[in-house]
Amino acid sequence: MLHTLRRGPDLLGYVAIDSTVAGRARGGLRLLPDVAAPELEQAARAMTLKYGFLGLPQGGAKAGVLADPEDELAVRRARLHDFGLAAEDLLRERRYLPDSDMGTSAGDIRWMLESLAIPVGTRDWRHERSGEYTATSCLAAARAVLAHRGANLAGSSVAIEGFGRVGSALARQMHAAGATLVAVSTSRGALYQRAGLDVPRLLALAAEVGSSLVERYPDAERLPRQELLELPVTLLCPCARRHSIHAGNVARVAARFVCSGANDPIAPEAEAALWKRGVSYPPDFISNCGGVLGGTLDFAGVARQRAQALIERVVEPAVTRLLADAERLATMPRTIAEPLALARHARVRAAAEQPGLAGRAVSLGLEWYRRGLLPSALVGALAAGYIERRLRA
Repeated sequence: MLHTLRRGPDLLGYVAIDSTVAGRARGGLRLLPDVAAPELEQAARAMTLKYGFLGLPQGGAKAGVLADPEDELAVRRARLHDFGLAAEDLLRERRYLPDSDMGTSAGDIRWMLESLAIPVGTRDWRHERSGEYTATSCLAAARAVLAHRGANLAGSSVAIEGFGRVGSALARQMHAAGATLVAVSTSRGALYQRAGLDVPRLLALAAEVGSSLVERYPDAERLPRQELLELPVTLLCPCARRHSIHAGNVARVAARFVCSGANDPIAPEAEAALWKRGVSYPPDFISNCGGVLGGTLDFAGVARQRAQALIERVVEPAVTRLLADAERLATMPRTIAEPLALARHARVRAAAEQPGLAGRAVSLGLEWYRRGLLPSALVGALAAGYIERRLRA
């Protein structure tokens, strides 16, 4: 279901709800000048698939506010407030639960809800680690993809499209894993250095000047941002917008492997073309699921390092099995993965909507914890094991 939100003749944005669990759905709220309904509807479906893959009892949603993320804070927040007013019924009744996304932070979400006098739990929207956890799952998926073909990350050349919260965190993690980052892009263009970019310097520049880093970094070739997708690298990681790889440019994609940190970066016809050429590409709803899983673990008070380790333990073997099955069945990985995720989501939804005594006890405990009535240390100690058992169910 798509909700189009207006203030008089002014189009404010959209809320796309793909699925619900107990009448509720959850997904990021992005703030961009050109956010569009089809992008959000596809991203909401991706959220359903992520929740299904992970076995988490959430409905899939995505929302977008039409605004410039580089505007002053007061301007952005005024726009968020107007959007919140238009979506107040959805937000107040918790039919749509927003999270941070492109152009928004956890603090923005908390501020928007509080500006509408909507109660916010003590432990809701506290952390800003979604990008880091998404990068963790992308790295784990990339390890599995390369290993499936007898390669490894150490010494591999990597190009990252998009250098926001996900792309910059992935650059840092790839660098630590021994990969050579040769290209990055922002909305202002791309950088390419065959011998490898200075990752610590890139990260420092990004923190200082944001997307302008491509104009400030020396000792690298400047390219139009679209050309990053065509560089002859081992691994290409799209971490930007929808359908950056499409029928018009897929023939020029030269990477041996593609692993996504973004939602829906490859159009269906392009994904089929890559598969026919033997380019390994795990479905994006698996490779970027770390933001969802990590956010759940963060909320429960699980320590960051333990959360990252759990993300790796979930994603890497799942991608390994999926690629082996796809090879055995001579079909695209997505053809196998999507029906399985949707079927699991249906089972989880049915169980959540008809909970037994144990399920009701867990729900009550979560509500107490959200209100700050249970200690974080206790819940964190129990949550990781509980969530891991759910993931294996």
